[in-house]
Amino acid sequence: MTVKNPAFKIKESHALKDTKGDKVFFVINAIFLGLLALIILYPLYFIVIASFSDPDAVLGGQVVLAPVNVTFEGYEKVFQRQDIWTGYWNTLWYTVVTVLLALAVTIPAGWGLSRKTTPGKKFWMLYFIIPMFFGGGLIPFYNVMSSLKLINSPWAVILPAVMSVWNLFMTKTFFESSIPEGMLEAARIDGAGKFRTFFSIVLPLSKAIIAVMALYYAVGQWNSYFNAMIFLQDEGKYPLQLVLKEILIASESTVGGSGETILQQYRLANQLKYVSVIVSSLPVLCLYPFVQKYFAQGVMIGSLKG
Repeated sequence: MTVKNPAFKIKESHALKDTKGDKVFFVINAIFLGLLALIILYPLYFIVIASFSDPDAVLGGQVVLAPVNVTFEGYEKVFQRQDIWTGYWNTLWYTVVTVLLALAVTIPAGWGLSRKTTPGKKFWMLYFIIPMFFGGGLIPFYNVMSSLKLINSPWAVILPAVMSVWNLFMTKTFFESSIPEGMLEAARIDGAGKFRTFFSIVLPLSKAIIAVMALYYAVGQWNSYFNAMIFLQDEGKYPLQLVLKEILIASESTVGGSGETILQQYRLANQLKYVSVIVSSLPVLCLYPFVQKYFAQGVMIGSLKG
């Protein structure tokens, strides 16, 4: 039978009671975090309302808290273009293939580096660390792609994004921190080999880091345009980001064959800047809720321990 001690309850409640200094700290902390959230969120909110507002109102500084003279002209101009839909498809294809290949490389490599019995572990760690600090530069990179005959090939965009050393080390640390050695030992006693242990035990326990890696690689490839700009020559293979870049450059040019004045093109270019941000960011924003529950766990364990 448990004996309840009233004195202990009194002391415990007194210990948990916030002091006046604590309350002041919480108020100041809440105000500071609220201002910080406002500083971060308002520019994003402004981009959304500016994309729906009249370009003249945006240029005149009239758009502050709500859209002014709502118009979808920018979205109509963007989605009427066939190259936008082609860029969407190309980016989607590049992203899906990159994520699948990256997971197939990063997860097993991270597991191998996390094992103390891996032959030449120190050598492989050094091998992966060096490229984090030293690179050959753009010209050798281009020469390698050219010698591999990957110029103007989608693989010139996909293959360089398949491995990130930072993601590899995060995965390694996750495995070291989260996979119980006792469970692996029990699997070995039951006769499970290395492959059976990895696929039947390790992978089901690694949903958090797999989701985080998928998100990291997907966002990185979705936002990438530099490799495509360097290696792709066929506009039909351009990813979305490069297509939007070409549209913005074209819209900021002087009077064209359409008969539009410089002022009209400037208004349109200004609105297209906001529309392009929404168009390019929306798919990633839609993806995030599906991996959000794994995100904090995978990032915290994979980056802070080890």
